[in-house]
Amino acid sequence: MAFSLAMMALFLIPARAETAGESGLSFERHVRPILKEYCLDCHGAGRELKGGLDLRLRRTLVEGGESGRGLVPGHPGESLIVQLLEEGEMPPSEKKVSVEKIDMIKRWIAEGALAEGEEPAALAPGEVYITPEERAYWAFQPVKRPEIPTRGGGEARWRTPIDALVAKAGGDDFEFAPDADRLTLIRRVALGLTGLPPTEAEVASFLEDPSADAYARMVDRYLESPHYGERLGRHWLDVAGYADSEGATNADRPRSWAWPYRDYVIRSLNADKPFDEFIVEQLAGDELVDRPHKNLRPDEIEKLTATGFLRMAADGTGSGDDSEASRNKTLGDTLKMVSSAFLGLTLECAQCHDHRYDPIPQRDYFQLRAIFEPALNPKQWRRPAQRLVSLYTDEDHERAAEVEAEAKVILEKRSKLEEQYIEEALRKEVENFAPDLREPLFAARMTAPRERTERQKELLSQYPSANITGGNLYQYNQKAADELKRLDAAAAKVREEKPYHAYLRALTEPVNAETESRLYHRGDFRQPVGEPLEPAALTITAPPGRRTIFPSNAGQAEGTTGRRTAFAKWLTSGRHPLVARVLVNRVWMHHFGAGLVGTPGDFGVLGKRPQNQPLLDYLADEFVAGGWSLKRLHRRILLSSVYRQGSVASGGSSAAHAYARWPVQRLDAETIRDRTLAVSGLLDREMHGPPIPVVENDAGQFSLGLPRRSLYAQNRRTQPVSLLQSFDAPVMETNCVQRTNSNSATQALMVMNGDFHSAQAETFAERVWGDDEGDGKGSGRMTDRIRLAFALAYGRTATGDEVRRSLDFLERQVAFLDTAAAGKEMGSEQKLKAAMTRLCHALISSNEFLYVD
Repeated sequence: MAFSLAMMALFLIPARAETAGESGLSFERHVRPILKEYCLDCHGAGRELKGGLDLRLRRTLVEGGESGRGLVPGHPGESLIVQLLEEGEMPPSEKKVSVEKIDMIKRWIAEGALAEGEEPAALAPGEVYITPEERAYWAFQPVKRPEIPTRGGGEARWRTPIDALVAKAGGDDFEFAPDADRLTLIRRVALGLTGLPPTEAEVASFLEDPSADAYARMVDRYLESPHYGERLGRHWLDVAGYADSEGATNADRPRSWAWPYRDYVIRSLNADKPFDEFIVEQLAGDELVDRPHKNLRPDEIEKLTATGFLRMAADGTGSGDDSEASRNKTLGDTLKMVSSAFLGLTLECAQCHDHRYDPIPQRDYFQLRAIFEPALNPKQWRRPAQRLVSLYTDEDHERAAEVEAEAKVILEKRSKLEEQYIEEALRKEVENFAPDLREPLFAARMTAPRERTERQKELLSQYPSANITGGNLYQYNQKAADELKRLDAAAAKVREEKPYHAYLRALTEPVNAETESRLYHRGDFRQPVGEPLEPAALTITAPPGRRTIFPSNAGQAEGTTGRRTAFAKWLTSGRHPLVARVLVNRVWMHHFGAGLVGTPGDFGVLGKRPQNQPLLDYLADEFVAGGWSLKRLHRRILLSSVYRQGSVASGGSSAAHAYARWPVQRLDAETIRDRTLAVSGLLDREMHGPPIPVVENDAGQFSLGLPRRSLYAQNRRTQPVSLLQSFDAPVMETNCVQRTNSNSATQALMVMNGDFHSAQAETFAERVWGDDEGDGKGSGRMTDRIRLAFALAYGRTATGDEVRRSLDFLERQVAFLDTAAAGKEMGSEQKLKAAMTRLCHALISSNEFLYVD
C-alpha cells in the first residue's frame, strides 16, 4: 500500500511544469543555477543523495526527501528549502547563499514555482541534466555565417564584410574615423605582424608607391616576412604556456630541449601551415609517426616536436617532486591548457565537482582526461628525461663509434705514457728516502689500490710524496704532464667530430598503453569511484544524443591508442561550436588589444558576451572555409576600414563606439625591447636555436646578455627577465590566454633608470653621432643628428618645432654639465655627446615610441 501511495504521489507531479510567463522567474534560468552553485554537491552530483533530496530537477525538488516535500508552490513560507536556506543549515559549508538569491527563490515559489520546459522522467544517480536553456547559450550553438549587410549610398568605406558587420552593429549613424596616413599604417602593420619597426627603405618604398593596391601589397610583404612567425609565435607560445624550466618546485630545473617546440611554432606560422593541421600535430603528432622512433624523417621529427605543446605544463617530477600528487597536477594543468587554448572554457572548475556555472559535469572532465591519460598516466609516469626522443640515426651511431675508436687510440697511448711517466717519477722520488724504504714504497704505489696491504696503505699515508698520480705528475715532471694534456686535447678534438646528439621534448605513449580512467571523488586521486570511463568530448559540444565518443586503440601508428588523434580531428572538423570562435577571437585581440569576446579563455557563462557575435561567427566561418589559413585571416582583417582608420573618431553619436576609431595600444614587452634594440642598431636578427641565458645583476634583476629578439630569452619560471616582466610579460604558472596591460610607476622607472635603456640610449646616441670629420658642434650638424634620431626612433621626419626644442634641450643639458661635478672632467664634445645620449633616452622613453597608433 505504501508503494502504491508513493507511486500515486509521483504521478500527481507532472513531468512538465506549468510554463513561466515572459516576465516571471523560472526554475531553469533563475533557481537551478543557484542550486547548482551551492547545493548539488550533496543533492544530485554524487551517486548518493544526502537526505534523499534531489535538487537536479524542479519535479524532484518539489517531491523532497526524507524530511518531506521540498517546497509548496505558491507558499514560500511553508517550503522546507526556504527554511533550510534562511536558517543557514543548507549548505553546511561556510559559504552560504546570499539574501538576494534566497529572495529570488522565494519569489519564484510565490509565483508558482514554474518551469520553462519539459523535464526528463528520471535521471540516473550522478547524471547531470543539461537543460535546453543551457544548450541555447550562444557559445554552444553551431557557428552560423551571418547575412552581410548590403552596401548603401553612404557606405563608401565598407571595404570588407567586416566593415559592414561593424557598421551595422554601430547603428544607422555609425561612421568610421578617416583612414590613418600611410606612415602610421606601415608602422602599425610592421609592428603588428613582425614586432619590429619598418626600415627606412620599407617606409620609403610604401610612401612612394602610387598604385591603388600599395597598401595590400605592403601587408603581403610583412605577412611573408620571416619575422612574422616570431611575432605571432610569441602569442601562441603564451597560450601554450611555453617555458624553458620545469617549475613546480624551487629547484625549477632548466629544460634543455624545450626550444625545438618554439622553433616549430615559428616555422609553422611562417609556412602558414593550415591551423587544423597545426592543432592535430600538437595534440597527437606522435600518433601519426610509426614506431620505433628511430631514423626519423624531417616530417616525422616535425610531428613529434609539435607534441611539445603537451609537455609545457610545470612538471614537478623533473624538479625533485615525483609524488603522485605532482603527477596528477601536471596532467590537470595540461588539460587546463588544452581547454583554454582550444575550447575557451574553464574546464578545471569541473575537476572536483560539476562545473558551477557551465554545463560541464565532473564526469565529462574525467572522460576528457581519459583522452590524455595513456600518455600521461600518473600510475605509469615517466620523468622528463625518460620522455626524451633521441634524434640519433643509425648512421650517427656508426659515425660516433668510428670517432670514439679514433679517440680511444689516442687515449690508450696517453694511458701507457702516463704509467711510464709515473713510474719514472716514482723511481726518482724514492731515491729521496732511506734505502730500506725505497723498494717498499715503490711496490706500494705500483700495486693496484684494491690489492694493497694494510702496511702499503700505511706507508703511502705516512709518505704522501710517493703517491704520484696523473693529477699531481706536473709537480715531478712538468714536461711529461704537458705531453699528457696535449694528448687529452687531441682526443677531445677528435670527439668533436661526433654527430651532434639532439633530443626532442615530446609526448609519446608507451607501446600498447593500457589504462583505466575513473572519476575521482571530489577530485582526489586517492578516491577513484565508479566504472572505467570511455574517452569522450564534452557533452555540451554536440547536439543531444549525439555526443562524440572516441574509440580506443585506433591510432594511425601501431601501438598507440589514437585517442588524441580522434579528439584533435573532432576539434578541427568544422562542426565544433567553440574552436574556430576561440581562435579568431584571439587573432582579433592581437590586432585590436581586446577580443570580440573580452574573456578569451572563458566563453562560458561567467565570461563576457561577444560585442558583435555576427562578426565573430563570420570570422570563424571564413577561417574554416578558407582552409584554416591564419595569414588569410590576418589579411582579411588588415584590409578592412576597421583596421585602417585613424585613432581619432569622426565625432557624432558613433564616436563612443568601440570600433569608430583605431584603439591606441601600448606595445607588448618583447616589442618594446626589440624595437629599442633595432633603433640602437644592435638587434641581432638571427632566428631559431637554443635560448639565451639570463644573467642576474647585483640588484637581483634578470636581463639578457645578447641582443637577440626577446622571443629567444630563456624562459625560466623563477628568473623572469625584469624588463619584460615589468611590461606584463607573463610568468608561466600554467599558460596565459590574455596578458594584462598595466601602466605603472615601475615601468617608468625601468625605462628611465634601468640598465638596458641607459645602455641602449648611449648606443643610439653613438649611432646618431656618426663619424665626425669636423668639430661636430655646428648647429647644422646637430640639426642633422636630431633629424636622424627622430627618423630612427619614430620612422618620420622631425618637425621644425621638434628640432628647435631638441636644440634647446641639448643646450640646457650642456649648461647643466658645465656646473655639475660629473661634467668637470668632460671636454666640450663629451658634454655634447652626453646631452645627445639624454635626448635619445627621452625619445625611446616617449609615448610615441612605446605605443602604436
